[in-house]
Amino acid sequence: MTKYIIVSGGVVSGIGKGVIASSTGLLLKTTGLKVTAIKIDPYMNIDAGTMAPTEHGEVYVLNDGGEVDLDLGNYERYLNVTLSRDNNITTGKIYRHVINKEREGEYLGKTVQIVPHITNAIQDWIERVAKIPVDESGEEPDVCIVELGGTVGDIESAPFVEAMRQFQFRVGHENFALIHVSLVPDLHGEQKTKPTQTTVHSLRGLGLLPDLIACRLLVPQPLQPATKAKISMFCHVSSEQVFGVHDVSSVYHVPLLLRSQGIINFLRKRLHLDTIPITKEMAAKGASLEKRWTDLTSGQERLFETVTIALVGKYTDLKDSYMSVTKSLEHSAFRVHRKLIINWVESSDLEPETQESNPAKYHDAWRAVVGAGGILVPGGFGNRGTEGMILAIKYAREQNIPFLGICLGFQLAVIEWARHVLEIHDATSSEFDADAKHPVIIFMPEISRTHMGGTMRLGLRPTVFEEGTESWSQARKLYGGADKIWERHRHRYEVNPKYVEQLTNSGLIFSGKDEKGERMQILELRDHPYFLGLQAHPEFCTRPLNPSPPFLGFVAASASPQVLTEELEHQRLKFKPPHPADAMVSEAILRHDVSEVRVNGTALNVAASETST
Repeated sequence: MTKYIIVSGGVVSGIGKGVIASSTGLLLKTTGLKVTAIKIDPYMNIDAGTMAPTEHGEVYVLNDGGEVDLDLGNYERYLNVTLSRDNNITTGKIYRHVINKEREGEYLGKTVQIVPHITNAIQDWIERVAKIPVDESGEEPDVCIVELGGTVGDIESAPFVEAMRQFQFRVGHENFALIHVSLVPDLHGEQKTKPTQTTVHSLRGLGLLPDLIACRLLVPQPLQPATKAKISMFCHVSSEQVFGVHDVSSVYHVPLLLRSQGIINFLRKRLHLDTIPITKEMAAKGASLEKRWTDLTSGQERLFETVTIALVGKYTDLKDSYMSVTKSLEHSAFRVHRKLIINWVESSDLEPETQESNPAKYHDAWRAVVGAGGILVPGGFGNRGTEGMILAIKYAREQNIPFLGICLGFQLAVIEWARHVLEIHDATSSEFDADAKHPVIIFMPEISRTHMGGTMRLGLRPTVFEEGTESWSQARKLYGGADKIWERHRHRYEVNPKYVEQLTNSGLIFSGKDEKGERMQILELRDHPYFLGLQAHPEFCTRPLNPSPPFLGFVAASASPQVLTEELEHQRLKFKPPHPADAMVSEAILRHDVSEVRVNGTALNVAASETST
C-alpha cells in the first residue's frame, strides 16, 4: 500500500512548502524508498502554460510537454525523478474531468456536486498518479508526497482540503500523514506562535489533524525551545512533532536540517515504513545519495573563489521567473567549486532610451554586464527588452565573453549576427514585427495562431549533432560526445530556413538540428571561448548532482579557460543523461504517441480528456 504524506500550509503562501516537501522526499529516498510527488494548485487554469512568469513564477516544462507549477521542478531536482503533467492537479483539470464525465452520461440521473463527485475525482486522481513509476527502477513508488498549494482556509482550496479529509479514511491512518507548514513571525527577537495556533485550529476544524508542524522562520535564528513547547501545548501535538525551518545559507541544507530534528524516525514510526521491503541495491543507492548530498552541502561552505554571471532578462522583478535557470547555474557552480554571484540585469535598462530617461540605471546595468565573467540571456516572450538583450549578446561576441542563450536568447543571437555580421540591419523576428522584410526568426507553421494553451512545441525532443562536430563542438563534448541528445522545448518560433545557408556561410554554425535536419536547435562559434545558444530549455533537466551540460560549460568558461577544459574532459568520460533510457526516442514517437514514453516508458490508459492541454 502506498504511503501518502500531505504537505499543507497556513498563515501565508510562498514560505517554502515546496522545498520542505522535496526535502522530506529526498530524506525518504536516502533510506532506500521509492518516492513520487504531486502538486495541487487550486487555481482554475487547466495548467500554468498561459500565465505570465511574474504572476506565478516560471512555467516548468515536463518530458510529456506538460506546462506545470515550478514546484514540480523542485521535486524532479531533489528526487531525481521524471514526472508527468498528471503530477500537477489544478481545479481546472478536476472540473473539466468531472464535467466531461457528466456530458458522457457517467453520472446519468444524478445531481453532480462538489461532494462527492469533485472530491472523489481528486482522490481517484491522486491514487492513480501515485502508482506511476517515476525513477529508473520502473517500479511503483512506496511513498507519495502531496503538496496542497495555497493556504488552508482559502475558498478555492476548500474542495481539496475536504478531499484530503476523506482520503485519510480511504487509505487508512497508517498510510496517511500530514505535515502542516506555518509561519512563525520573529518580531524584534520574539517568536510569535499565535498565527500557528490559529491555522492549526482552522485545520482541525476542517477535519485534518497535523502529524508534524513545520515552523517556518524567515530569519537565521532557529526555533527556540520555549516556542516549540508553546506550539506543542496549544496545537495538541507532542514536542517531537514540532520542528523549525529557519533561513539557512542554501536551500540544499534544508534536508539536513530536517534530518537533524528526527523527521525520518518520526515518519518511520508513524507510517510503519519498516514494513516496506527494501532491496540491498535500493538501500545502497540511498546511502550513496545521502553521502553525495552531504558532501555537496558541506563543500558549499568552503568555497572562496567566485564566478559572476550577468543574467540579462525581462522578468527580473520576480526572481522565481528564472527558477530553473538559477538552479542550473547553482548546480554548475557547485561542480566547478565556485561561489556563484548573479548580476540581475533588466534588459530594457541596457537600451539607449534608458540612457536618455534614466542615465544612472543605464550605467548600472552596463556596469553589471561588463563586470561579469559570463553573459546569459534566458527565454521569454514579446518584444519588450529584446534590443537590450541583443546589445548584451553583441558585447559578449565581440569581447570574447562566455555567452549562453536559451530559447529567446538563441533566437536573438541569430538576429544579432544577421544585423551586425551579415549587415541585414532590419533583421528581426516575426514575433516582434509580423510584416518584417527580413524575418530571420519565423512562426512555426504547425503551431496554432488562435489557441494559446498547450499549443507550442513542448516537451522532450531530440537534437542531432552535425557530422564533423565531434572534433570541435563544445556542446557535443559537454554531452559526452553523443551524436544525439534530448532536451525539453517550449517555443512557437524558429530560425527561418531561408537564411540558414547565408548564416552558416558567414560563420554562425548550427551544430545541432532536429532529426530531419530542418530545424536549427544549437548554435556555436568556433573562434570564441564559449558562445552557445540552444532553442531548447536545458535548465529543466538540471540536477544538483548532475548539472545541465550547457550551463556547466558556461559557468566553467566564465570561471576560466582551464576550468572549462577540465569539465569538458570530465563530461566526456562521465556524463549520464538525466532522462529514462526509454524516453530518449525519436520525435515521431514523442509527437504521435506520448503515452508510450510519458512516464519512464510506462503506457498509461488515461482518457485524452484528462491529459490534453
